[in-house]
Amino acid sequence: MNSEEQRLAPGSAEWLDALRAEVTDGQREPISRMGYFCAPFRPESGPFLGTVIKVYQSRAGQEILQRLAAAHDDYVAALGACGVRLPETRLCLLDCDGTTVPVIVQEALPAASMMRDQMLQADLDGALALMEAAGEVIATFWKAAAERDDRVGFHPSIRNLAVIDGQGIFFDTFPPLIGYSHDEMAEVLIRFSDKTWMRALGPLLRWKVRGIQDEWYSPPETLIGLVGSACRLRPDDQQAFLDWGREFAQRRMPDHADEILQALSEPPRLPFYWTAFRKLLGLQGEPNIRR
Repeated sequence: MNSEEQRLAPGSAEWLDALRAEVTDGQREPISRMGYFCAPFRPESGPFLGTVIKVYQSRAGQEILQRLAAAHDDYVAALGACGVRLPETRLCLLDCDGTTVPVIVQEALPAASMMRDQMLQADLDGALALMEAAGEVIATFWKAAAERDDRVGFHPSIRNLAVIDGQGIFFDTFPPLIGYSHDEMAEVLIRFSDKTWMRALGPLLRWKVRGIQDEWYSPPETLIGLVGSACRLRPDDQQAFLDWGREFAQRRMPDHADEILQALSEPPRLPFYWTAFRKLLGLQGEPNIRR
């Protein structure tokens, strides 16, 4: 975080007042329209300069919100314990006009570090180097997560990663993929969507909402999803990405290599329920933190 914010102790009354002023400023401009959960914004001055702020809408009660906040703290700690690089990230529950909303304040990453943009601009060797950096994040996480007793997931998609000096940095901590059952996570996905109609009608689409989280808890599907995204992003280089994924699986994820090799016999495709769900929500492919 920047030095001016450090003078406001995180969580103090002054810090919360300053954050509330940022959140309720109707002039703020989103830096991304990805927005299943929110449209993040980046203050251009003041105590939160150098951060990205994400506001999550919900009418959830205090018990649900307190559990969410605790889960987020646990998830940030779990990511660090599993060797994942993460910008400094805090979630607080902020009272805004009588409604309590979860707000994440995260150290901003350079726009040029976003993996998706780098993948589009790089030559093939550069793109494969980016895939290697992302693959290392995935392999490192799942190797450590296998030693844990709790249920923990991971969603290191191309749009949720940055790469700086050859190292992958993950920055999407919401929803916190820890401490929730499969059904409970579906409720989180519905309850905290930024689409009002989704919060109202989500229960009728529960089967779709359940399906989109499956790969987040599967080591092989995480890597398969990464390769599939690369193939869709750069279709002319599909074969090179498939070759890389098969070789990487055998080298860095041998316990899951058979499943990954079988899936990467051809370019992975998104399931129908996921493509339909994305279209229904109007989701785009840009990363959550972008300027």
